[in-house]
Amino acid sequence: MPVYDSESIANSKSKFECTYKTFTSNNQTATPDAPILVLDNLSVAFTNDCVGTFTNPYRKTAFTIQTPDGDIFSNILLIDSRFESLIRWLGENKIKVKLTGENTARGYAVYKIREIAYNNSQKLSSEDGFLQFMIERLLESSALSENISDDELDESGDSMKVTSLTSISDFLNCAGITLPENIRLWARRNLAVARSNEVTPEEKRHAQRALSIMLNIKWKSNYFEAIDPDEARRILDEELFGMERVKQRIIETIIQINRTHTLPAYGILLVGPAGTGKSQIAYLIAKILKLPWSTLDMSSINDAEQLTGSSRIYSNAKPGIIMEAFNMAGESNLVFIINELDKATSGNGNGNPADVLLTLLDNLGFTDNYMECLIPTSGVYPIATANYKDQISAPLLSRFAIIDIPDYTREEKKTIFVEYSLPKVLKRIGLKENECRVQDGALDTVLDIFKDTTGIRDLEQAAEHIAAHALYLIEVEHKTEVVYNADMVKELFN
Repeated sequence: MPVYDSESIANSKSKFECTYKTFTSNNQTATPDAPILVLDNLSVAFTNDCVGTFTNPYRKTAFTIQTPDGDIFSNILLIDSRFESLIRWLGENKIKVKLTGENTARGYAVYKIREIAYNNSQKLSSEDGFLQFMIERLLESSALSENISDDELDESGDSMKVTSLTSISDFLNCAGITLPENIRLWARRNLAVARSNEVTPEEKRHAQRALSIMLNIKWKSNYFEAIDPDEARRILDEELFGMERVKQRIIETIIQINRTHTLPAYGILLVGPAGTGKSQIAYLIAKILKLPWSTLDMSSINDAEQLTGSSRIYSNAKPGIIMEAFNMAGESNLVFIINELDKATSGNGNGNPADVLLTLLDNLGFTDNYMECLIPTSGVYPIATANYKDQISAPLLSRFAIIDIPDYTREEKKTIFVEYSLPKVLKRIGLKENECRVQDGALDTVLDIFKDTTGIRDLEQAAEHIAAHALYLIEVEHKTEVVYNADMVKELFN
């Protein structure tokens, strides 16, 4: 809850003096109890909504309410410190807004600010929703520290993108405090380059593109909320058969996060034969952590530059795959699923991709050649998969907690086919269980056909083939049900 200073609610009669105090808050949702700002309601009868403008810096402490009988001034009493720069900016640009709030003992508690883009009002930047975009970023940020200077300082903004130089500049002025300090300074320098007449158009274009990428990422703290272990176990049991040791290791990781509220120092490496569900386990962990995920396929990466990006000195320069993953996720906390880590031992191009991964896995920050800025990685959780542990270099192995994924026994494969694979396929294509049945002898035949393969991927494809064939017989030959015996399966897979 926000901390209020009782002295700040003293009512000042002057419109030319600062009448407000700031308070600190980490609330991610604005409400009457946790407002963006509080206005003096002793002399103004506020309704739920009011339209007007914040005053300019000379008379910076009031909100001018437009009414049929003329303008009314209401002093600002309190402002969430995260929003002080935004309110000042709205006043300097005379942007008309609609405030939504509620009368409380403290005053009129404002919990929503929306732009009014018409009636001769200056429009925010150049795109609808920009104000809401900045407010959402500010709400998601932590309370400001004491040493940040003023210089640093539809209604959904989810689809907004900061792209134009105007919106980039406005964002830095109003919501720059949501950026890590090194990125905030980097952004100021790149904005100067993008506006400069002393550099080439190519340099200006690269600077603006880099700014757009960086500012559209939500830079979150590395504090993680507690995760319900019972819900995590339910998700694992629903999607994975057996694998008790694997599930136990994952739950142990969840409990560790709940105790420290930070990610473990080491990622997870899932090692096992092809088709044993390693990638599926990685996706489930991302789901349990409630984080976006991005996949790096090391078998297709033979040049370190693919990961680190290319220098801006080239006209066709672009960020690397890792930076693009942050960009696609839209936030700094995410799961990197590194597939086939055992293929990342050597490079055929410029540098070794395995060395780049070491930098990422150390959680000390990652530098992309195109962005030219150290990217915080404390909120990145790496989950890698590999078929062969002995083909991974010792330095890479030391960055992971290793979980061995054994192959399934014949009985386990039979249970998975009957209870998981076939029912899932039947449900997806709209068949009832009694319309497509597989006898025990037929199931043994399926297992015999794929006895030399590892994992269950071939069994899942077999279930798909059988279900599709049954659907054909029902729809085309008008059968009411199809019961597969051993001979039918042999003919089907011949």
